[in-house]
Amino acid sequence: MPVITKEFALNMKGDDEIRDITKKMSDTLSEIDMDDGVITIFVKHTTASVMIFEDEPGLRSDTKTIWKKLVPEDKKWSHNTLNAGEDNAHSHLRAQIQGQSLAIPFLNKKLMLGTWQHVVIIDFDTQSRKRNIVFQIMGE
Repeated sequence: MPVITKEFALNMKGDDEIRDITKKMSDTLSEIDMDDGVITIFVKHTTASVMIFEDEPGLRSDTKTIWKKLVPEDKKWSHNTLNAGEDNAHSHLRAQIQGQSLAIPFLNKKLMLGTWQHVVIIDFDTQSRKRNIVFQIMGE
């Protein structure tokens, strides 16, 4: 089974920024010589994640709120106190929970997402960073 790997970068702001990459995925599938298979999305960072999401403003706000409640910013996290100048322990912890990869099937070059499903990158860090994303596609 053939495998195609594509990489790209996003400049993100941090602070729980959410960026929809569904169109980028669809465009990538339209450009390759595979009709059916699986696309894996991988974020090459420990303070960012990928997730399936209903991308509307209320949920963007609610997502930020729930992460702040579940894993609050706290200068007393060990990562921050043991590493001088670090302030992003909560970013690492949020990303550990959410995860850095997803696999989504596609059929006839179309992602098999539900009506309201979008694929987004969420950047939990405390500062702007370039985020490297990998699409690995297997199929026929």
